[in-house]
Amino acid sequence: MDNRRQTLHNYYSSYGIDRVSARRRDDQWLTARLEADTTRFIPVWDQKNLFTTKGDGLEPVFLPACDARDLVPGAESLTLLGVADDSAYFALGLPASAQPPFGPAGSPPDGMAARGGRFRDLRQVAPLLGERDGALLAYARAMTYWHGRHRFCGNCGSPTRSVEGGMLRVCTNAQCGQHHFPRTDPAIIVLVTCGEHCLLGRQPSWPAGMHSTIAGFVEPGESLEDTLIREVREETGVEVKEMAYHSSQPWPFPSSLMLGFTAVAADRSLRVDQDELEAAGWFTREDLLSRLKAGTLRLPSPVSVAYRLIEGWFDASDLGQLKDLQRPPEKS
Repeated sequence: MDNRRQTLHNYYSSYGIDRVSARRRDDQWLTARLEADTTRFIPVWDQKNLFTTKGDGLEPVFLPACDARDLVPGAESLTLLGVADDSAYFALGLPASAQPPFGPAGSPPDGMAARGGRFRDLRQVAPLLGERDGALLAYARAMTYWHGRHRFCGNCGSPTRSVEGGMLRVCTNAQCGQHHFPRTDPAIIVLVTCGEHCLLGRQPSWPAGMHSTIAGFVEPGESLEDTLIREVREETGVEVKEMAYHSSQPWPFPSSLMLGFTAVAADRSLRVDQDELEAAGWFTREDLLSRLKAGTLRLPSPVSVAYRLIEGWFDASDLGQLKDLQRPPEKS
């Protein structure tokens, strides 16, 4: 499988939306789309998305224009995400407050299609969603986060205003006029192997037994390759001798782009930096198999590229499929 097809399999990445970049400056078209019956609004409050319960599962709320009409004027941000299946999608950034905008219980007001909904952290419920829905919710979350942190110009401190469908903020100071575009923070994430072992680490804040691949942010003036070598060495003392790109994944928690790699270590010597990791170790496939079955090991969420890196390595053996060993996601 080539790298592009790998990326399309990553959650939050594949949803088939046309970003209609050429339409963002067309105010007449934008106005028409805001009022169209086919348009859908994705509400985001306190970096959470809105869901309703459907049977034993969850369903994300995409508000039609009639239900969003009263919310749009008071919204902190409004961003055109794109068009899919003749429907335009807008991220609706709702004002921050102690309680959700739909009342103390978080329930939308009477008459709304989302009646009975609740705002939830996307990271906790993503495994219960389809890829397209998860990607749209993540995209909306990322854009509302960016708007909320760029209300003032970083150049002169003046207020900024949203233009071009919410994909640009412009300083209102005529003497400045700085343009501010959405940003994302690149980070490498890598599964390091040595012979029949893979390298996994854990941070102290993670749930008991949780282990994952090594990751870290790219620093200014640093290539992805240099970042990978530095992060692995700093956190575990392991020297990397080979590496290969695997795939990428948007990770809007809050605004990262994960660049996945595999790498080969020179040897299995370890020197764990306790300021970075609580622990790190080399695991064989048999180690993972026995500990997963015993419930003493937890791996990253199945929607993460970290999981895909581990899964690809594990499934290259004859021990079965890693997905068959994972517990089903909890319905919170």
